[in-house]
Amino acid sequence: MNTADEEHQPCKIVGISGSLRSGSYTTLAVRLALKGAEELEECQTKLIDLRDYQLLFCDGKDDESQFPKDVFRLREEVKQAHGIILDTPEYHGGYSGVLKNALDLMGFEEFEGKMLGLLGVSGGAMGAFGAMNSLREVGRALHAWVVPEQASIPQAWQEFDDAGNLKNPKLDERVRQVGRQVARFAYLHGSCEANEFLQRWEKARENPGGGDR
Repeated sequence: MNTADEEHQPCKIVGISGSLRSGSYTTLAVRLALKGAEELEECQTKLIDLRDYQLLFCDGKDDESQFPKDVFRLREEVKQAHGIILDTPEYHGGYSGVLKNALDLMGFEEFEGKMLGLLGVSGGAMGAFGAMNSLREVGRALHAWVVPEQASIPQAWQEFDDAGNLKNPKLDERVRQVGRQVARFAYLHGSCEANEFLQRWEKARENPGGGDR
């Protein structure tokens, strides 16, 4: 989004569900966050359900010639996004192994400079703050911009109705707000006006009131 033509291109947000369970509450939650992102005009969203991807365990090998094609599909879809939402169930105080593996198969090319929003789902009453705190560290390590808003859904088994919606309006709003903020900041970060402002600010003369006191 560095030219006038690119400015009018839709903002692209992907949401990655870190659960392989059928009927996953994690997937339901990230769908709601993506609906929040869609409230931004001309914002395109995509759910990345890792159940639909044939991935291998990351073993650190340099030779990727035998990697399943879905590894490259995952990388490309995330690379094309301006913002990313990560959603995970909390397992033993951390995020899921399937999400960890997917993240290990990616890197700076997919995440650096991107806006990153976090969601967590848990079966217990304490929520998924441990998992989200760990993902926040991952985001920083990959040079992503982790937005302040995050949402945890404790005891998720009783929070969703049969249609996949959250029963609690306040909790529903928090989840959607994560998506909205990722989309807003992604749009601002990539807009021509924002880039032009930053360039002018960087060229501005030093603050005349600065210096030693």
